[in-house]
Amino acid sequence: MRKAFSWTSNRLTAEEQDEFWQRVFEYETAPMTTHFQQLVDAGLELPAPQAMDDATLFSKLWTVFDALADIGVFVTSTNHLSDRDLYTVLWQRVLLDEVPLLPDDPRAAWHIDLLGGWSEDDIATFMKYYADEDERQRWLADFSDYDMPSHEDPPYDRDRHLPTPYVMRETH
Repeated sequence: MRKAFSWTSNRLTAEEQDEFWQRVFEYETAPMTTHFQQLVDAGLELPAPQAMDDATLFSKLWTVFDALADIGVFVTSTNHLSDRDLYTVLWQRVLLDEVPLLPDDPRAAWHIDLLGGWSEDDIATFMKYYADEDERQRWLADFSDYDMPSHEDPPYDRDRHLPTPYVMRETH
């Protein structure tokens, strides 16, 4: 039998502690779904990437970002991908990951960092396009044999326009 250990801050009121543990329970016992299914259930059509021309795909991609924001899902680290590559990654993999179906909570948000898996490819992409010089040097201090890619500015400028949980984007 496994024992669970927890710690609760004495800065939280009894009501805040109860709310926290209620959210933990809801997360642990929720039925599973995917963000893809949530979008379809909300009435969004998600055609295959190859079924759209570039203009249609661009429009659909931003519709997807807005619809994800409506359900509290926010995507980051997209500037290294073309619109078509990004939609394809979302459509084939990211939106199909299983997630718990939680009650609506305006204080809650899912954050999907496309480099959040920290695979070797994710690290190389992060170091190449997103890491500043201090981050690159700290990485090399910890991993001196790492073959650091040369820095390049990302080929796309999308992330700063994406919806966030704090400020919703008004125009593209």
